Amino acid sequence: MTGLASAFRALGVFAAAGLLAATAPAAQATPEPKAPQEFVALSSVDPTIIQEMRYTTPHNFVGEPVDGYRQPLCILTRSAAEGLRRAQTALRAEGYSLKVYDCYRPQRAVDHFVRWAQDLDDESMKEEFYPHVDKSRLFADGYIAEKSGHSRGSTVDLTIVRLPAAPTRPYVPGEPQVACYAPQAERFPDNSVDMGTGYDCFDTLSHTDDPRIQGEQRANRQKLKATLVAQGFVNLPEEWWHFTFKPEPFPSTFFDFPVARRSVAGH
Repeated sequence: MTGLASAFRALGVFAAAGLLAATAPAAQATPEPKAPQEFVALSSVDPTIIQEMRYTTPHNFVGEPVDGYRQPLCILTRSAAEGLRRAQTALRAEGYSLKVYDCYRPQRAVDHFVRWAQDLDDESMKEEFYPHVDKSRLFADGYIAEKSGHSRGSTVDLTIVRLPAAPTRPYVPGEPQVACYAPQAERFPDNSVDMGTGYDCFDTLSHTDDPRIQGEQRANRQKLKATLVAQGFVNLPEEWWHFTFKPEPFPSTFFDFPVARRSVAGH
């Protein structure tokens, strides 16, 4: 009986231990950050602005969807989104629409760009996006940096589309590439007006006021710039598509919440 009693006592200890384990709180995963209330989905402010969010797709200089872009959604600070709404109103009166390529960019996406730029063997998208730039020069030449104004939430990459907007065909990974500065009829089809280069073209021809860009192409760049400047945006001279709303609500904060509807749910 003594041995049997010992066995029962041991079973009791194991059962108690199991009960404690069952009732102990499970380890909780760290919740992902959400956007401050000052951030909104652009579509909630102006649903007429066309969105072609390139970094959710493989059609970008990295060649794959970029970290942190969960859904093809433009997120901006409310003041920047309101500025785009006003610009859109002016353009639609003339038969045009804005089209955004990138808006808020999480820090994890910038980190992805940095890792890609450091991998000098990965040049899968060179022929389209940086045919004249040695990849080892991307940091020195300012095309890639460890911080981006996009992560502060008031910077947007965009263009102009003539209405009614023609559809843009899907990009097929591995399809033949054409240099981003080639004539518009030859490079990847985009329903925007002709800006002289494609979006994210790592080349000095992308400088907004490059003197080699003349005629209709120059007029289109100036139209985009003038329309946005009138609403409080400032252009980055090295990129005709890049504008920042001023004053920025978060001039020194680089956010890392994902690009997803849940990040701005209820805003």
